[in-house]
Amino acid sequence: MSRKCNNDPNSFCYVCGELTFKKQRRNFTNLVLECYHQCFGFSVAHQDKSWAPHVCCITCVKNLTDWKKGARPMPFAVPMIWTEQRDHVSDCYFCLTDIKGINYKKKNTVIYPNLSSAIRPVSHCKKLPELIPVATMSVENDNLQPSTSGQCVDEDDDFEFEGIVNEPHLITQGDLNDLVRDLNLSKKQSELLGSRLKQWNLLHHNTKVSYFRNRDQHFRTYFSQVGDLVFCNNINEIMKMLDIDFDLSQWRLFIDSSKASLKAVLLHNGNMLPSVPLAHAANMKETYENMKFLLEKINYSTYSFKICGDLKVVALLLGLQLGYTKFCCFLCEWDSRDRTNHYIKKTWPSRASLVPGQKNVQYLPLVQPNNVLLPPLHIKLGLIKNFVKAMNRNGSGFLYLKEKFPKISDAKIKEGIFVGPQIRELIKDSRFEEKLSDIEKSAWKAFKNVVANFLGNHKSNSYRELVSELLLSYQALGCNMSLKIHFLDSHLDFFPDNLGAVSDEHGERFHQDISNMEKRYQGKWSPNMLADYCWTIKRDQPVAKYSRKS
Repeated sequence: MSRKCNNDPNSFCYVCGELTFKKQRRNFTNLVLECYHQCFGFSVAHQDKSWAPHVCCITCVKNLTDWKKGARPMPFAVPMIWTEQRDHVSDCYFCLTDIKGINYKKKNTVIYPNLSSAIRPVSHCKKLPELIPVATMSVENDNLQPSTSGQCVDEDDDFEFEGIVNEPHLITQGDLNDLVRDLNLSKKQSELLGSRLKQWNLLHHNTKVSYFRNRDQHFRTYFSQVGDLVFCNNINEIMKMLDIDFDLSQWRLFIDSSKASLKAVLLHNGNMLPSVPLAHAANMKETYENMKFLLEKINYSTYSFKICGDLKVVALLLGLQLGYTKFCCFLCEWDSRDRTNHYIKKTWPSRASLVPGQKNVQYLPLVQPNNVLLPPLHIKLGLIKNFVKAMNRNGSGFLYLKEKFPKISDAKIKEGIFVGPQIRELIKDSRFEEKLSDIEKSAWKAFKNVVANFLGNHKSNSYRELVSELLLSYQALGCNMSLKIHFLDSHLDFFPDNLGAVSDEHGERFHQDISNMEKRYQGKWSPNMLADYCWTIKRDQPVAKYSRKS
């Protein structure tokens, strides 16, 4: 940047010339450079000069990549044209653009000058029509001069262009089905929407409005009901109905309960495919007998999925006694009462087997211990809980928690009970860190490092050192060692390589998705409800491109 410029050139987008904030700035990738060259007929230039921007905004990146895919035209025919300015008084785009006091909400109020050294983008017209992407492209006239209004002055009435045709599209059955899914409409609402579209002559002649009355009928045969439990009776076939290539190693079974129901659902590792419900029960609690009954009905022994759930569900499936017992770890004989050795002794005797009547084992295990996936979300919740409980109750950091979350009761704050979104909000809050004491700040930074570099999609090469720092800082803060901290202390190798790909957080999202269906059926939870849910996650036109997603 020239020392005489009032504003940094990299505060502006190279393509559109508009003000770009730090979070919206993107560097030029090979794909963006290729799209730029194909779209405008010339390459990005002056990237070795200090008087030109070296970044583009995220909007232009998306516009260029969408243009290359054929999803939408570019909003202008000619981008910003940059040349070296003569002076900083009358010919400098960065000095003459007043951005003082401008924030993201006021971005649209900025007035941009049109200068000889920075020519503003030129809109489409008959001589510069909206083009569709082709393999090779060239610009026939590279001396186009834009007017201050952004419109082309000379228009040739005889000019014809064969490009994108804007004709009305009659909605097919597949289009309407996917639209209903995106809008999350009930059967009655779907039929109403279809009826209105038909009244306005917007439906294809083969599209049936009455289809939605029995839209889930093809899925009903794959669900049965025994007592309060609705379950999938043929996992392989329902995967075929959903057009999913079923690879057993790519799925895990999530079991959990909410206030309304007990659920079992298949989650895809990496969360790239929709979650498939396997069982749902309204009046069943989390007990060993109910877990055994559920696994029998979904024929778990045939598949032996990896199990994902909170530590209560894990204890039930392995036949352990519930609660904070003396031997509550299913991997070793860690003594939760021996606090003198906590944070000191890392290696404890391994559990050779889970024998009922010994070491807090009540029942025969229903799953193999090596099929259990430790839950990163619940471990994160446990870490924040122990951290808050060890904070100084009269300190500014603890008092700030009450100020930041006024809707959370004092009892919950004292116990450190927070949910995932609240933790993410707290991690981003720099004021919270400023109000912590030195020892609290050290533990908080260690917690954030472990969350960012181990408990998510990214696993740092130095994750062992980061976990060790967390344990040392928690010990210095006076945090009691819980079972979740013990897993980090003694069983770090038991965690999978990518915790974000197999996180129990995906299951918590399924709770939110299925809750709309539960409200829709108003307690009449039958096989039809799960069949209807399966209909909503299937796409009739999976490769279709839309200008706006749901």
